[in-house]
Amino acid sequence: MPAVSPRVRTRLRIACIAMLSLLANACSTLRYVAHVTYGQAQLVTAREPIAKVVADPATDARLAKRLRVALEARRFASTHLHLPDNRSYTSYVDLKRPYVVWNVFAAPRYSVEAVLHCFPIAGCVPYRGWFDEALAKADADALEARGDDVYIGGVTAYSTLGWFADPITSTMLRGDDDELIGTIFHELAHQQLYVKGDSAFNESFASFVQDEGLREWHAARGDAAPGEPQRETNDDFTRLVLDLRKRLRALYASGIDTAAMETAKQDEIAEFRKRYAAWRDAYWPDDHRYDAFVAKPLNNASLLPFGLYDGWTPAFAALFAQSKRDWPAFYARVRELAHMNKAVREEKLSALTAVAVR
Repeated sequence: MPAVSPRVRTRLRIACIAMLSLLANACSTLRYVAHVTYGQAQLVTAREPIAKVVADPATDARLAKRLRVALEARRFASTHLHLPDNRSYTSYVDLKRPYVVWNVFAAPRYSVEAVLHCFPIAGCVPYRGWFDEALAKADADALEARGDDVYIGGVTAYSTLGWFADPITSTMLRGDDDELIGTIFHELAHQQLYVKGDSAFNESFASFVQDEGLREWHAARGDAAPGEPQRETNDDFTRLVLDLRKRLRALYASGIDTAAMETAKQDEIAEFRKRYAAWRDAYWPDDHRYDAFVAKPLNNASLLPFGLYDGWTPAFAALFAQSKRDWPAFYARVRELAHMNKAVREEKLSALTAVAVR
C-alpha cells in the first residue's frame, strides 16, 4: 500500500456503511455481510470508556495524554461546533493493526469513473470496505481479474453515521494531535448530515467542518493556526493528480484502439511522474511525502480518492461566511442544499464556489 501523507490519509477516511444498511442490501454477498457484521461487532464489544482507560494506572502515560486530548476535542465539537452530543468517540479500542478498515476502489481499465457499490441507507459509494486486509486484497484481486484497475486504501477512522457509538481507535492515534482532533470533527460531521449517494457533497462538508473546526480549536486556545504551507502543498499535489485524471479522461474518450490507448495511458502516467518531480524540486525540494505514492504503480483507481473529498470545500467556506460564521445557521443552510435534487444542488455549489474564488 502506498505511503501517503496525513492529509491524504484524511481524504481516505470515508464514511463507512452502517451495518444495518449492509444487512438490508440484497446485492451484497453473504460472506461480505457476515464479515462486516462481525467486524463491527468486534469494535462494539472491545471498546472501553476513555475515562476508565485514562484512570487505569497501567495505561501508558502518552496514550492517556492523547485520549485526554480526544475527550477535550469531543466536548469542543458539541459545545462550540454544535456537532452531535452523543457517546461517539468517548470510548477506546486498541485494534493492534495499522488500519481499522481497508477500502477497495475500482475503475474500468479505460475510465476514470469509479465502480460504485450501492446500499439502501448510504446510497452508492466508490469503494467497498473490509475489516481484514487479506479479504480486501482478495476482493481487489477478483476485480482486477475481471479487467478493472484497483487500489486499496487503508482507513484510520470511519463513521457509522450515528447507528453506533463509534470509538476512538488506536489507528486514529497514528498522526499528530491535529489529525486526531480533525478526525473527530470530520466523523461527527457525517453524523450531523449525510446525503445518500453523494460522496463528494458529504466528504467536502465534513472536510470543511474539520478544517474550520481545527482553526476555531486553536483560536480558542490562543495557538497558532494549523500550518498553511502543508495545506498548500497538499492542494497543489491534488491539482497535479486531477490534471492527470483530466488527461486520461480525454484519452479514453478519443476512440483510439486498445493497444494504442494502453500505451498512451502509461505515457500519461510517466509524464505525470516527471511533472511531479519538477514541481517538488521547484517548490518543495525538502518535502518527499508523496514520493512513495508516485513511485508505486498508478492506475485509474488510485486516482479516485483525490479531489472527491474536498472538491466543494470552497463552496462550504462561502456558505459559512454567508451564515456569519454561525454553526447552527450554517447547518440549516447545508440542510437546504441536502434536500435539493443533486443537479440543482451542484448548481448551487458551483455558484458558491465562484463566490469563494473571487
